[in-house]
Amino acid sequence: MAINLTKGQRIDLRKSSGSTLTEFCVGVNWGAIEKKAFFGLSKTATQVDLDLSCVMIDSNGQVSDHLYSPDYKPDLLAKFGLPAGKLISRNSALRHSGDDRAGDTGGDDGLDNEVITVNLTAVDPTISQIFFFLNNVGPEDFSQIPYAKIRMYEGTPSKVKEVFAGYNVAAEPQYAGKKALIMGKLYKKDTEWKFNAIGDPTEDVFLGQTIQRIVKSYL
Repeated sequence: MAINLTKGQRIDLRKSSGSTLTEFCVGVNWGAIEKKAFFGLSKTATQVDLDLSCVMIDSNGQVSDHLYSPDYKPDLLAKFGLPAGKLISRNSALRHSGDDRAGDTGGDDGLDNEVITVNLTAVDPTISQIFFFLNNVGPEDFSQIPYAKIRMYEGTPSKVKEVFAGYNVAAEPQYAGKKALIMGKLYKKDTEWKFNAIGDPTEDVFLGQTIQRIVKSYL
C-alpha cells in the first residue's frame, strides 16, 4: 500500500518486501484551471505551465548538478550563476521526461505531467541531497491550480507499476500569491537515502530565485 505523506514527514525508502527502493520515478501531476461557462452548461480551461526541476547538493552545500528546462533563457540563468538547462544529469542518474505546458483537463488522468526518473546507484557519491520543486511559468498562483501531486513509484513516465509514496497539495487560500513550490527532497543519512515531503510555497517568480532559496534556507 502506498504511503500517503503529510507536510514535513520523513520516510526511508524500504519497501514492504524489505528491499530498498533505488530505481524509481518522481512524478508531478497537476490540473488545468477549469471554470463553468454558459450557465454551467460547458467549461473553459486555462492551461497551467508548471516546470518540475531538481538540484543536487553536495556535502559542501554547493549545487553539484541539476535538471531543469533547456527553454530557460541563458542570460536570466546567468544572473543567478546558473548554467543552461538540461534533461539528463551526470552519469544519467536522473532523467527528465520533458516539458508539459498544459496540465490535466477533464479531471486527473492518472499519469504524471512531468517525471524525473531516478537511479540512486548511479548518483555521484558526493551528492547528499536532491531537491524537487515546481515553478509556475504562467500568471496563475497555486491557490488557483486545482491540485498538484508528487509521488514516487516504480515504473516509467508512461506506465505506473507500483506507487511507493505520494503527497497531495490541494488549492488553498494560503497559496495566494505563491508562484513556486518546494515539493520535497531525497537526502542521504549514514549512506542511506530517505525522503522528506516539504511542501513549502514561495513567492519566487523565477527558477533561479527558488534555487537560491533552497541553498540559503533548506540545507
